[in-house]
Amino acid sequence: MAINLQKSQSINLTKEVPGLNHIFVGLGWDENSGQPIDCDVSVFMLNDSHKIPTEGHFVFFNNLTSACGSVQHQGDNLTGEGDGDDESIFIKLSEVDSRVEQMIFVVTIHDAEQRGQHFGLLENAFIRVYNQDNNEEVCMYSLEEDFDGYDSVQIGRIYREGSSWAFEAMGSAFSGGLGALVELYHG
Repeated sequence: MAINLQKSQSINLTKEVPGLNHIFVGLGWDENSGQPIDCDVSVFMLNDSHKIPTEGHFVFFNNLTSACGSVQHQGDNLTGEGDGDDESIFIKLSEVDSRVEQMIFVVTIHDAEQRGQHFGLLENAFIRVYNQDNNEEVCMYSLEEDFDGYDSVQIGRIYREGSSWAFEAMGSAFSGGLGALVELYHG
């Protein structure tokens, strides 16, 4: 049975599911404005200095696979239409580069400023982690805050906790789009 998390709550994935290695991270959202909104999911694979070790440790719609091959983005959904996960990421935890201490999942609205779009025009945004081996959901975090005026959200992170992997629900909104985070996390 999946655990529903609140903002800032964590779960030790490895203790919850012993032997967990192949995970699927699904993210979804619905627009509530009547206009199509193109959200993009990115993964920043950060070292102990909170920087990406190399360009290949930033996974997004133009770089679908991490340099170490452990993180694979399944492609860009331009509209978010339909039920379930709008974008998804597959991760093989045992193959994550040893320099990587955490993987931050970010949702940004493509061309938000030019289109006058923000997270207040979205609803039902979530991130969930599945055990890919049996398709069972391990945990889920649904955004409940009103992020009106913000174009980006750091929605969750998977991080090392000793020899285990854990997940934290973040829900941290910001403005400046993907470029702001690339500048922040670029080594």
